[in-house]
Amino acid sequence: MTTGGGQSGLRARNYLIQAEFLRSNVADWDVYPFTVPSIRGFDRLIFEQPVTFLIGENGSGKSTLLEAIAVAWGFNPEGGSRNFAFSTRASHSNLNDYLRLGRSVRRAGDGFFLRAESYFNLATNIEDLDKQPFAGPKIIESYGGKSLHEQSHGESFLALVTHRFNGSGFYVLDEPEAALSPARQLSLLALMHDLVTDGAQFVIATHSPILMAYPHAAIFQMSEDGPFEIPYRETEHFRVTRRFLNDPEAMLEIVLNRDIYGD
Repeated sequence: MTTGGGQSGLRARNYLIQAEFLRSNVADWDVYPFTVPSIRGFDRLIFEQPVTFLIGENGSGKSTLLEAIAVAWGFNPEGGSRNFAFSTRASHSNLNDYLRLGRSVRRAGDGFFLRAESYFNLATNIEDLDKQPFAGPKIIESYGGKSLHEQSHGESFLALVTHRFNGSGFYVLDEPEAALSPARQLSLLALMHDLVTDGAQFVIATHSPILMAYPHAAIFQMSEDGPFEIPYRETEHFRVTRRFLNDPEAMLEIVLNRDIYGD
């Protein structure tokens, strides 16, 4: 499925313009990740807005596609900037080998790939590098000057965005809400908006209806036919959350009083 298109004026400010799946290069469709329905149906994704969200249920393929985009861009599969090369366990697919990225003539001066599941390893690698006898400032100074391990997950993540990200960057985030309370997710939105205003671009896989609410963001739902664009208020994340908050007692009555044993 080809998704997006037509708003070249908006795309001109982005660093990543499109990601194309080289389907003719796939030799065996019965091996992972090509067995994932949303990947099988994927053709091309066009990035029209400075903020793009990939959404879907667990196992829908959103993180697989996001990771492939990040690795095809040149990021370390476990996260970090393009200068990070640490590896603890190879868990990424080879989908990146089958993607062709369309890049703008406008070059990104910075970039970062954040994976919630490997953030601990990233923080450890920064500390290990700073122990080596290199000349110049410590790497951690670019992250606020305080060890990421000496802060809560949420505090260290916001420190990373605040001190490390800038307006000339391309940032790929995999489920950043995993580290953040609802209030801190709103803080992240404010930081993102400042960065976008200065020229940054974000591609984010998320379950958070708070983050998805970013104004004018493109939201792509992973489906068996590939990713398709969906309005914010039509996402299941928004509808379920609104229904719950409007009447939590009724929702809990349905969920908790169902016959879980099938009697």
